[in-house]
Amino acid sequence: MSRSDDVLRLHRLAHAGGSAALLDWLAARLGGWAGVVDAEEGRGPQSAVRGVAEMNARGVRSAVLHGSGSATLLFALDGGRALAAVLEQPHDPGAPTLLADAAVPLALVLRAEEAVRREERAALAESRAREAVLHLLMNGRLSTAHQIAEALGPALPEPMRMYVVECRTGQRSEVARLCRELTAGRAWIVRCPVYVRHLIVLVPAGPAAVSADHDPLAGALVQVAPDCTVGVSGEMHLREAPAAYTQAFHALTVARGRGERHARFGPGPELALAAHQAGAGWAEALLAPLHAHRPRRPQDPGGQELRATAHAWLNFTSHATRLLKIHRNTLSARLRLVEALLGLDLTRLGDQAALSLALRLTPGARRGEGAAVAAAPDLDAVLRDPRLTAWARTQLDGLTGPDAPPGARDTVRVWLAHDAQLVPAAAALGVSVPGARKRLTRIEALLERSLLQSPSARHDLWLAHRAEQLAE
Repeated sequence: MSRSDDVLRLHRLAHAGGSAALLDWLAARLGGWAGVVDAEEGRGPQSAVRGVAEMNARGVRSAVLHGSGSATLLFALDGGRALAAVLEQPHDPGAPTLLADAAVPLALVLRAEEAVRREERAALAESRAREAVLHLLMNGRLSTAHQIAEALGPALPEPMRMYVVECRTGQRSEVARLCRELTAGRAWIVRCPVYVRHLIVLVPAGPAAVSADHDPLAGALVQVAPDCTVGVSGEMHLREAPAAYTQAFHALTVARGRGERHARFGPGPELALAAHQAGAGWAEALLAPLHAHRPRRPQDPGGQELRATAHAWLNFTSHATRLLKIHRNTLSARLRLVEALLGLDLTRLGDQAALSLALRLTPGARRGEGAAVAAAPDLDAVLRDPRLTAWARTQLDGLTGPDAPPGARDTVRVWLAHDAQLVPAAAALGVSVPGARKRLTRIEALLERSLLQSPSARHDLWLAHRAEQLAE
């Protein structure tokens, strides 16, 4: 093979296979070891590592070191590195020329690969920063969220509508690009840290953004990305981001069953609005031990961190580890501490629902005051309020309406009584687990709320069922 053939092969390998393919071919071509050696990292044959250190100290561009039965050939690259080959003696006399020819394309492809790695690290850092902004929004820390978001761009919209876009695996980057184009760069987009097929998009609320039966952005998005499904919240402020996400997620559940593949959150009063006047004091009293908690060690979670953990777990169950970036054992330990502080049993749906409502009725971690705690009502007293009774009837009326499947009310009642667990609920209903799942899936479409996938409406349904029982 001529030198020109070798040079052409080297350039083709560098272009098509990168540095690894080029080095593998060199090793096979020369019948020895070939690689890139950095004296500071110290990886590679010791003769090559010592040779690179000596080259750098002397400022030379190439060297040959002879050992017992072998030769180490070195050609300098940038950054204090060298292309090295360790060959048995006698070696191919054309080896020095081949390595010198290989050093040029190898240096270029190494720079290109490093640039790609830097770009990937930058993209990962931005993605994590956007996740952090979402986490701050969900926990009411708006000032810090605004500061980080403005550095990333664009600014967080206020007021806004939240979109949850579900797309095929590996399609999120393309869908994010389409969202930016369709909103003229005004949308604030973050990859969902929990569901790998979801994008969360915050869009400025405009006068013509959403009508009662049509959303122009969602319609345009599913038109240009036919595999997407979109759920849309109502117009809300950033401080209401948790409620906006829940609304958009419920709307996504509805959209999956529609031909147009997008839906906005169905009408109906918000629980937090209906319960605020009657339940604010109760919520502060319930959460006072959590808000006042001070960790014994610096590495232990404080009240704010425990609050965020509880909120994430109530919304996403075991998937909360992805949102919080913690191990499942850490999640379990924090939940046990929350239970101990608040006197709750979070395996029970009723206690989960109480904590969920309390978190929604309090804007953030504050120290509880003894007087307020002593005067606060219990949850049943809150649920007896006429506004909660009216809210509950609105939530449950659909289960007995003309469009309800047979036994919908009993299915929900039994499911709630068994802490929203499918297996015992199916046994109590006398049906198979797939049969119970199908019943609840039909009820999801009826209520326009997610039941089987978190964030689920199970907590609101439990509270509505309890309020109705108390009214009777």
